[in-house]
Amino acid sequence: MRLSKLLGVAGIVGVAATGTVLLRHERHRRAYSPEEVRARLQGRVAEVATADADPDLVPDWPAEVERPQRHPMEALLSTVMKIGPLRRF
Repeated sequence: MRLSKLLGVAGIVGVAATGTVLLRHERHRRAYSPEEVRARLQGRVAEVATADADPDLVPDWPAEVERPQRHPMEALLSTVMKIGPLRRF
């Protein structure tokens, strides 16, 4: 048996096994009632609200960030080409 055939068969078996695992997980997830999901989420929110903030996860920048300045070349091009300010997406 060639190596490529062996790798192909192994790939197909791997895909089938992955699908089986995902299907089992989905069945387990859907077994919860909406009330149970809501209660678990509210418990997680309460747990996070009471936990102390990790200093490594607190952002170093200020909460209020000022609007960025237009580049002088952008302003010049806008006036020369008579177009509005360039939009950033």
